[in-house]
Amino acid sequence: MARAQKEIPARFLYDQRGSELFEQITGLDEYYLTRTEIGLIEAHGAEIGGHVGRGLTLVEFGSGSSAKTPPFLRAIGAAAYVPIDISAGFLTQAAADVRAAVPGLSVHPLAGDFTKALTLPADVADTPKLGFFPGSTIGNMTAAEAVDLLRAFRETLGKNAPLVIGIDLKKSADILEPAYDDSRGVTAEFITGILRRLRDDLGADLRREDWSYRSFWNADRGRIEMHVRADVDTSIALGEDRWTIAAGETLHISNSHKYSVEESAILARASGFQQVKCWTDPDALFSLQLWRMLPEDLSW
Repeated sequence: MARAQKEIPARFLYDQRGSELFEQITGLDEYYLTRTEIGLIEAHGAEIGGHVGRGLTLVEFGSGSSAKTPPFLRAIGAAAYVPIDISAGFLTQAAADVRAAVPGLSVHPLAGDFTKALTLPADVADTPKLGFFPGSTIGNMTAAEAVDLLRAFRETLGKNAPLVIGIDLKKSADILEPAYDDSRGVTAEFITGILRRLRDDLGADLRREDWSYRSFWNADRGRIEMHVRADVDTSIALGEDRWTIAAGETLHISNSHKYSVEESAILARASGFQQVKCWTDPDALFSLQLWRMLPEDLSW
């Protein structure tokens, strides 16, 4: 935390409690993303199945909710499912939920960091695959980070596997800002959970009551920014290190970048994919996109 703008990577939010809080966020009134994406899956899942073919192994990067993934698995007629998540406890529950919702489906959970290329379970290694990355998680990364991630997906999936990806679209700040600062304070608890992890998991000396949550739409950078803000002059001590933080100073925890349909097509190409189809809701809040892999010599 030596930079002028102190930062802590958002991946540290996702312990068991963090994963549970995020699942709560997806059901909030202000958080339009999940229900809009589920509507797109329900409306267009069969069409996606027609594009990619039935009987594939669905590889989901970040194990999905029981509300979103089973309808998609059924719509495309998947033969097997590989949920990947860094939180082993949450992954176990998600896999159990899917088994219950889609009886007879072969489920092979894989605990790991999907930002790097992974080896898929041997039982599905030679099967045709479809990548699935819903929920606009791609927006949590800078463009460069997103390209690196998507190229890791290519390696994990193997040659010629298509990808279905959720990408949130640019829209009014009046819609965006409440989605990341809900009236019940669940998002605030989720993001300020970084302080809980510093204190409880790493033994940091800090006063939780010195901090609050702040988020805002940064139009210049096309993203929602999420911070924890010091309300008074305070400090964080970790081992032999101590950081003094002035009142009003923030720790930058997470971003949620938004794209236009055209910008997402550029992101696909830079990552070695081509945008084949893009489905949006009537209000153009969110998009569900089908990408196909380009040969290496055609990618940037």
